[in-house]
Amino acid sequence: MRNMKADLRVIRTKESIRQALVELINEKGFKAITVKDITMKANINRGTFYAHYQDKFDLMTKCEEDVMLDLSQLTKESYPSVISALETDSNTVMPFTFTISLFEYLHKNSGFMKAVLGPKGDLSFQTKLKDLMWETLYGNNPNAFLKEEDFLIPGQYLAAYMGTAIIGVFQQWLESGTKESPLEMARILTTLSVNGPFFAAGLKK
Repeated sequence: MRNMKADLRVIRTKESIRQALVELINEKGFKAITVKDITMKANINRGTFYAHYQDKFDLMTKCEEDVMLDLSQLTKESYPSVISALETDSNTVMPFTFTISLFEYLHKNSGFMKAVLGPKGDLSFQTKLKDLMWETLYGNNPNAFLKEEDFLIPGQYLAAYMGTAIIGVFQQWLESGTKESPLEMARILTTLSVNGPFFAAGLKK
């Protein structure tokens, strides 16, 4: 029982530190934040902070690693449904279950995701996200959704275009207050990804 209480206390402490990080990124940007700012905002002492993190960079790295781990897990779980959706010959663009789950995850973690993907956040995280998307969707690995040998253009340009476009959609949704539902956002992203921006703009011919 004692250990359980200690564990819960650690979880709550880490949660308040992360919440403080998000609020401070929004207020002054990650570059300007100090450990003192974080401890004051989280209402903890410096010793408590250093018991869990080396510095603000270690805190940010660990937060981002948790997100990457969650997204990798989400991808693995969704793999069979995406493959079956890709293999279904249909004129109706149905949002992949994976895409809905992705937007549900973004919505659930919107505070951190908005802060880290925003202009005051961490640009290197966008690169990590793009790399993860490349590996998952198009990378030359046995579990990739699409195979590189089938590409009509060099892979790095497809990766750059798709990665930047998808992250741009994430950012726009988060910045505008996640007004659309995850289902609606999945439909929007699926239309853009499957049919392309010209189709989405109404230029069907």
